[in-house]
Amino acid sequence: MPKYSYTARNEEGLEKKGEIFSGSKRELAHLLRDQGLLLTFAEAEEEKRKFKLFSARVTTIEKIIFTRNLFLMIKAGLSILRALDILVKQTSKKGFKGIILEIKRKIEKGSMLATSLEAYPKIFSPFYISMIKMGEMSGQLEKVLSELATQMKKDRELMVKVRSAMLYPSVVLLTMTAVGVIMIVFVLPQLTDIFADFDVELPLTTRMLIGFSYFIQAYGIFVGVGLIALGIGIFSFSRTKNGKKITHAFNVKMFILGPIIRKINVARFARNMSTLLRSGIPITKALEITRDVLGNIYYKRVMNDAISKVKKGIKVVDILEKEKNLFPPLVTQMVMVGEETGSLDDILNEIADFYEKEVTETMNNLSSILEPVLMVILGLAVGVVAVSVISPIYSLMEHF
Repeated sequence: MPKYSYTARNEEGLEKKGEIFSGSKRELAHLLRDQGLLLTFAEAEEEKRKFKLFSARVTTIEKIIFTRNLFLMIKAGLSILRALDILVKQTSKKGFKGIILEIKRKIEKGSMLATSLEAYPKIFSPFYISMIKMGEMSGQLEKVLSELATQMKKDRELMVKVRSAMLYPSVVLLTMTAVGVIMIVFVLPQLTDIFADFDVELPLTTRMLIGFSYFIQAYGIFVGVGLIALGIGIFSFSRTKNGKKITHAFNVKMFILGPIIRKINVARFARNMSTLLRSGIPITKALEITRDVLGNIYYKRVMNDAISKVKKGIKVVDILEKEKNLFPPLVTQMVMVGEETGSLDDILNEIADFYEKEVTETMNNLSSILEPVLMVILGLAVGVVAVSVISPIYSLMEHF
């Protein structure tokens, strides 16, 4: 009999909270009614616990550690139940500990590991679950867990390098913006007061800068609110179907960053397909799982197209060749060799290694690539401000 946490009100409208064992919410309502109480809310402890577990957040590092440790223990000859029992004790995060414990309970009742993981789609991706399922069916769970841990580690390392490379230009741009705001709000008004005392016609750039300064001082709050509203609007639009089409198309065509995004998607496509095919998953199912892993909507479309056409006997290379903007000739040529020689999984693995190295090298050099661009922008901004401030001073000196 489950234990319920409830909220009820008496005839006078006073609220009462408590906990009680009951067979169902209906029985609980009847029981409270006999006590002169009207049930307004009830939640079983089991439901509350499941909701907490379902909404728990697990980081990529925690999933990698979980997968790696599970692999090592199964390799050492421990049963899945014993391995999960040890992982429950080792895991410090309450939410993830509860999830592992729940998975263990389901397996004890006769469920497969993959089936138990399906209850947590926000934590374990379709790719992860499909790999585990194939490992259990083929009796190669140990091998699959090893491949999963390795792939998750590579994916994380790739994304960490991308974020780290973007940190430098982001900091520079934020600093430039902060300096610009300080100049406009605090420094320029003091200079304009000095210029106002002299009857001298100011240069165009100076007048524009002063006008912009006055505008920001007068309407700065509205500008700030407007920019925030615009940012929220753009973000909300980018989550819609049409918004994704526009933003994802822009992403793959961006200057400098576009090629990087394309390489990341190609690397993910190749890595996931290679791992899935190696595990014995049919190519159509592998394409379907890979589609869910890819982030860009246009790469997803290619996967959808490939799923339907491969079923009709069309080769993967014929589909990729039509998408030259997304898949470079190198990829299509290597895929063609893989399909002809029957070693598509190995070829895709080589493609993934190649493009992951390409992304890593690009990320390592990104600061060097962006630094001249940022310096030019910074130099232009400083030059405009300097000319706008110094030109009136020279004009004033000519009048004395």
